[in-house]
Amino acid sequence: MMFTKAYIPYGGYYCSPFAKWQGSLSNENSIVLGAATAKRWIESKGWETPVFDYTYHGITVVQKSCFYGSTWANAMMDHQVPGMTIIQACSTSTTCIHAAALAVETGTQTTPFCFLADRMSNAPHLIWPNPKGPGGEVIAENWNMDNINADPSTGQGMLNTAENVAKLVNATREETDDLAVMRYEQYLDALKDDRAFQKRYMFPVEVKINRKKTITLDADEGVTPVTKDGIAHLKPVMPGGIHTFASQTHPADGNAGIIVTTKERAANLSSDRYRTIQIISYGFAREGKALMPAAPVPAAQMALDRAGITIKDVKVIKTHNPFAANDLYFAKKFGIDLRTMDNYGCSMIFGHPQAPTVARLVIEGIEEAIIRGGGYVLIAGCAAGDTGAALVLRVD
Repeated sequence: MMFTKAYIPYGGYYCSPFAKWQGSLSNENSIVLGAATAKRWIESKGWETPVFDYTYHGITVVQKSCFYGSTWANAMMDHQVPGMTIIQACSTSTTCIHAAALAVETGTQTTPFCFLADRMSNAPHLIWPNPKGPGGEVIAENWNMDNINADPSTGQGMLNTAENVAKLVNATREETDDLAVMRYEQYLDALKDDRAFQKRYMFPVEVKINRKKTITLDADEGVTPVTKDGIAHLKPVMPGGIHTFASQTHPADGNAGIIVTTKERAANLSSDRYRTIQIISYGFAREGKALMPAAPVPAAQMALDRAGITIKDVKVIKTHNPFAANDLYFAKKFGIDLRTMDNYGCSMIFGHPQAPTVARLVIEGIEEAIIRGGGYVLIAGCAAGDTGAALVLRVD
């Protein structure tokens, strides 16, 4: 399906800085902090409220009271409108944007808001009754680590899937190291001229420490420099593997928001009514067992086919790449240069709060396309369960 009616206003989006795991945002309920940030952002735009008529609330790490997720967040944003909460692992942003585009396309909603907020820090440890267990034992789960370390469908952890996919294209340790250095250097481009690129979309987060002290986080926290000499001594995380801590992402905390609406309303909400950002298509896929980083390729191909274009027609490519294997596989399968992807940053470098991660890639892709005079933007990434999702946008 090709969308014809779903648009994103220019400037109708923001992303918070991403904070390192157990860093400045580690003690904040992600829904509360995300709603407070979204409210401040909406107020800064000077829009008449209510701005949106529905919310797609993306979250992957449960928080206290997330049973009420979307409606609670809306109330805190002073928008007494309905919504739904979506958990779709690392493709949560993609899924929310797709759902919002479908709603606009069918006329179900006029201006849905994709509200993405997650906190990887201090993830919950859950227990369930075990009536058949002896002595009152319980069934327990560490929400983050247990699921990162083992897909219940395969028994393999996410790092295993990266090493499996690396073998499919005969990727080497040297290639993963070179890619990690390249991606870090691309991220540094976003920091030039006093972070001029990031300031096009990044909105600061305010954290109340106590009654007298509030801190403001206005830049990414926890990004580790990556140099060839600096990573040469690192050992592979998995014995016999090719990925080190430098060639994979790190958990983070953060939030983001994207408005999806009609062409006319997008122009009214846009900070430049002569720019149009159209959502064109969506793709999805599930790869073979324990091959998660390979899934973005068929998902991207589906999105391209539905848009009626090829990879050669795309001006900007952004990928969610929790492992170097993601991009090595993607580039080899599509026959493209690794240097043409992920300008200004990617999740392998700036971190992975999960729900808002791809939203940031979408936003950065839009801004890069504007700098480069417009064109098609492809955003693709993998997600738990050996799945992938992709979007094609067109910026004019």
